[in-house]
Amino acid sequence: MRFLWDIIKKILIIFIGSSVLAVVMYRYIPVYITPLMVIRVVEQKNAGKPMKLKHNWVPIDEISQNMVQAVVASEDNLFLSHNGFDFEQIDKAIDEAKSGRRNRGASTISQQTAKNVFLWNGGGWFRKALEAYFTVLIEVLWGKERIMEIYLNSIEMGDGIYGVEAVAQENFGKKAVKLTKRDAALIAATLPNPLRFDSSHPSAYMRKRQKQILSLMDKIALVEMGAK
Repeated sequence: MRFLWDIIKKILIIFIGSSVLAVVMYRYIPVYITPLMVIRVVEQKNAGKPMKLKHNWVPIDEISQNMVQAVVASEDNLFLSHNGFDFEQIDKAIDEAKSGRRNRGASTISQQTAKNVFLWNGGGWFRKALEAYFTVLIEVLWGKERIMEIYLNSIEMGDGIYGVEAVAQENFGKKAVKLTKRDAALIAATLPNPLRFDSSHPSAYMRKRQKQILSLMDKIALVEMGAK
């Protein structure tokens, strides 16, 4: 038993050391590839489809502020105030799951970023535990601006499209810094399922969602003005 415990301790030390090192490195260097990008390319190949991976890293000052407001409005209203977890939404998601109603998403932008950069899609308590661990690390070691920068550069935004710059060029024919409020809201409307919803061919549902996000963006802008 002591021998087994020694092995477990060594594995834990290696994992914690390597994960902290990776998080520290990504505080300063761009994230050019993620596990999901690799998984999607493999899925495309196995399905006999053309392999597509479009991803262009840009610093946050080359991304329209409209896009920042749109993802906060649609994905995580409390992004600037929470410490990585929105416990109210988590409680609501648990209650809905227990009652058999449709599960809601409860992941914050920080949690999504942790998953996108270090993990894989899917459920299970083990992956969720790892997601929580990496969420705490990036909240402590990156801060909100860096989390947002990496989120906007790594999130899946279409079939083989990752990040705001890639989707802006592919679907709107412009750079991310030039995205309008309507462009940004339409992109944000795809995020629940970017493989189903296409910002270049928006459905009636997406147009409705776009209007809702635009309204939330206006409210966020008013709150920010009041804070100033």
